Amino acid sequence: MRVHVVSDVHGNAEALARAGDGADALIVLGDLLDFVDYREHGKGILGALFGAEQVATFARLRREGTREDTIAFSRSLWASLEDPAGAVEEAVREQYATLFAAMTAPTYATPGNVDTPALWPEFAGAGVRVLDGEVAELGGLRFGFVGGALLPPGVTPRRSAVWQPYLRTREDYDASVAALSGVDVLCTHIPPAVAELTYDVVARRAELGSDALLDLLGKEQPRWSLFGHVHQPLSSRARVAFTECRNVGHFKEAESPYVLRW
Repeated sequence: MRVHVVSDVHGNAEALARAGDGADALIVLGDLLDFVDYREHGKGILGALFGAEQVATFARLRREGTREDTIAFSRSLWASLEDPAGAVEEAVREQYATLFAAMTAPTYATPGNVDTPALWPEFAGAGVRVLDGEVAELGGLRFGFVGGALLPPGVTPRRSAVWQPYLRTREDYDASVAALSGVDVLCTHIPPAVAELTYDVVARRAELGSDALLDLLGKEQPRWSLFGHVHQPLSSRARVAFTECRNVGHFKEAESPYVLRW
């Protein structure tokens, strides 16, 4: 059995259309949307709505400014649009139409934090199965899926925001992890809480990993734990007891899937 696994597609539909070539199945671990393109500022949803110069300012504030500065600048951008929520939804739908059409059958997908999972059933065709807190069997192995990322401690989602990333409370996320049992392969967007897997060497910060996922590795002892989210990890792999933990890579840039064989 040969399965190809990708994560952090961020709008690269052309490469996604090739990702399943030669595989028995394709697994997509989320972040389909290209919301903010930090390398080519004129691309992505923000680039299309506000232009490269404004996105460059936003990116600089994300790197160097305070959270308050970034939020204030973002609010000024959205205030310049007559219907910001409508503009974002239109752009999201346009990207999803292209991205889901690029997926080859059969595809098993779970959303990332840069996704709008409520819209996925509208675009997922017959060959695409969307899973979150669920198990699917492939080639005699049980694959468990959990989507989204964790909200930072003490942060609550702003319901008035123009667009909501798929950030989950720890209780909600842990409940999806607890729903998995008998898994041979753990498929998630974020990594388990292992320091070398969560630290991004370019952003120079640790992303939030999941303690619940780490606990599940000890309890279930799956063969593999596959994830993305951290674009430039300190380490792309680690061994946790009997489990091979693997960051499958930043697909938008690498354009090459991780290959799983058994």
